Amino acid sequence: QVKLEESGGGSVQAGGSLKLTCVASGNADDAGCVGWFRQTEREAVAGIYGGTTHYGDFVKGRFTISQDHAKSTVYLQMNNLKPDDTDMYYCAAGGSCYDLLIHGKFNYRGQGTQVSVSS
Repeated sequence: QVKLEESGGGSVQAGGSLKLTCVASGNADDAGCVGWFRQTEREAVAGIYGGTTHYGDFVKGRFTISQDHAKSTVYLQMNNLKPDDTDMYYCAAGGSCYDLLIHGKFNYRGQGTQVSVSS
């Protein structure tokens, strides 16, 4: 069993930055691909597995996903934020990145952290 917990959300002005954190507890080595998602838009933002990263088209180089295995943590650095980025962001994990990011199939997910961007 894996538990995911997000943090790092907040309110910023357009053009600002936030760094989201997803910490995995339990048997994190079996988590598989880990991805970040937007709850309202129901779309994948980014994913990472085995050092390979994937991004949604709308990210356009503004966001960077990274992983610290020693800390069982996945980060999402969000730069040049736009009002359209406002949403609840959550991390999820399980299986391949294809199943997770394209088909939304996950074994574990966190509660989410709110990102609000004002113009």
